[in-house]
Amino acid sequence: MNLTISGHHLDVTPALRSYVTTKLDRITRHFDQVVDVKVLLTVEKQKEKQGRQRAECNIHVKGNDMFAECSHEDLYAAVDELVDKLDRQVVRHKDRVQDHHHAASKRLM
Repeated sequence: MNLTISGHHLDVTPALRSYVTTKLDRITRHFDQVVDVKVLLTVEKQKEKQGRQRAECNIHVKGNDMFAECSHEDLYAAVDELVDKLDRQVVRHKDRVQDHHHAASKRLM
């Protein structure tokens, strides 16, 4: 899995990088065919504090691309909400990909 964490108007500290990495481990626990993950952490220049910190993520899995974004006044809370959204998307994708058909039983004659 290729993981890219970048910041816009923000320095990505080692603590923030490790927090995002540990949270994204939850996604790979549910679905191990994740190819590429790109996380962008942004601090927007707004007067109101509500929703100023934003986290967005692109995930490329085998057969699909997923995107989610969250805004919050705390960057760590935005990352938590982002991972929750991505986790739901990955579980739904995994459910669609799995084969739910049972093997036909042999007929006794």
